[in-house]
Formats: sequence, structure tokens, C-alpha cells
Amino acid sequence: MFKFCNLYSGSSGNCSFVGTDNINILIDCGESQKKILTALESIGTNINQINAIVVTHEHSDHVKTLGAISKKYNIPVYANEKTFNNMPEQTELIKEENRKIFNTDDHFEIGDLQIHPFHIPHDAAEPCGYNIYNENNKISIATDIGHMDNSILKKLEESKFLLLESNYEPEILKYAKYPYYLKRRISGPNGHLSNQEASDTIIKLLSTGVNNIMLGHLSKETNFPELAYKTVMDEIINNKINNNLTLNVASRIKPSDIINIA
Repeated sequence: MFKFCNLYSGSSGNCSFVGTDNINILIDCGESQKKILTALESIGTNINQINAIVVTHEHSDHVKTLGAISKKYNIPVYANEKTFNNMPEQTELIKEENRKIFNTDDHFEIGDLQIHPFHIPHDAAEPCGYNIYNENNKISIATDIGHMDNSILKKLEESKFLLLESNYEPEILKYAKYPYYLKRRISGPNGHLSNQEASDTIIKLLSTGVNNIMLGHLSKETNFPELAYKTVMDEIINNKINNNLTLNVASRIKPSDIINIA
């Protein structure tokens, strides 16, 4: 069984679970140890059953407890070299033998999972998204994306499941109590994906067979789950698209349902 569960998602902290009958991994560790362990237990998994942690980038909402968890439970951490170098407080806690460095253009394996990292535009050292394969089934992780382009779209095509960023609503961001520089960062080409940009992405991907999507990394201050969901569904209706899309929104405070891929 190939399965996915989003444990936490949002600007306050991110962590996802991917597993098969043989291997269990986490994508990022951006929440407290207690919350991550509790979330894993709620889906019937113990932290000692986690075989690896794979990192998207070094921002604190993705690596808050990475080093501590790796050290305490002796878990290997996979990241590219620039990411390791740009999170020294986390890296120094990770045993040297557990620092697994990959090149973002190269594939690697963790047990029966084939991991294909790819470059994404975000204001981090070398951020990446992931295609994760088990046999012929592919899931994709694509959050913290400043803008969508054809190369990323190509990576997401034919995914059996996709976690896609839908971070903010532009009109809410405009009036948010953020300093101007932060508003520009969020909406800039190396910031985050808006609800409309996520919707446009989904419309393009539906024709490639993608029909199971979870919107993630929603901002607490500049978005609402209902609004992110409605934006996508309105776009589908406006484009008169007949589809069998399963659309969910990841929670910032509790694990999602387990998504069984095959």
C-alpha cells in the first residue's frame, strides 16, 4: 500500500508522511516534536518506524525540529548541500552518517520509494519539490512556489496525488497588517502561490489525469480553507470542465485523512 498523510500544513509549520508496506518517511519537520509524534500515533505509526526525513528547504516552518528528531531517534536526513549549509543549527544536531546529501537534479531511493527532487522558485538556498514513486504510482509535493512554470507543471503531470500550495488570497494580502516588504515577498516570483495561481495550475493538470489534490501551506492571516477550495471549484465551473476531481484542504492543526494511492 502506497499512502500519504499531511500531518500539518501552513505558514506555522509543515510535515507530511509518505509510506509503503516497507518504508515510512517524513517530508519536513516544521512542528514541535510532541505534535509530530502525536500526529504519527493518530495514524497508527510510531516515530521509531520512520526510516528517513526528506527536506524541501531550510525555512523554520519546515525544519523547526528536524535536527532534534533526527538526533533523538537516529533518523537519516536527505537534503541538498546548500540546504544543509543554510540550516547550521539543525545540521550540527544531525549525526554525520545521517546527513544524506543529494543533487537536486538526481534521483535517489529510500527502500522501495524512488525520490525525484526538482527545483522550485522560492527565496531559500536551493528549495525543491518532490515526485515520489512506488512502482508505477507517483505522488507530488509542490509547496513554497513563487510562481508556476512549464517545467514544474511537467513534473506534476500524471500524479496520482498532489499536495499543491494555495497560500494566500491577493485581496486579503493587500489589506493585511504586514509590512510592505513582506507583502512583496509573499506575492513575488520567489514567494508563494496564490489561490488563483493554484486554481490555474489545477485546470492545466486535470487533462493529464491528475484528479486527487490537496491544497496546502495556507496562510493563517491571508487565506481561508473555504476560500481556497471555492476558488478552485469556481474555476472548474467557469471553464465547464467535467471531471472527477477529489479536492481537499490540508489543516494546520491536525492530520488529514490517509490518502491510499494504490
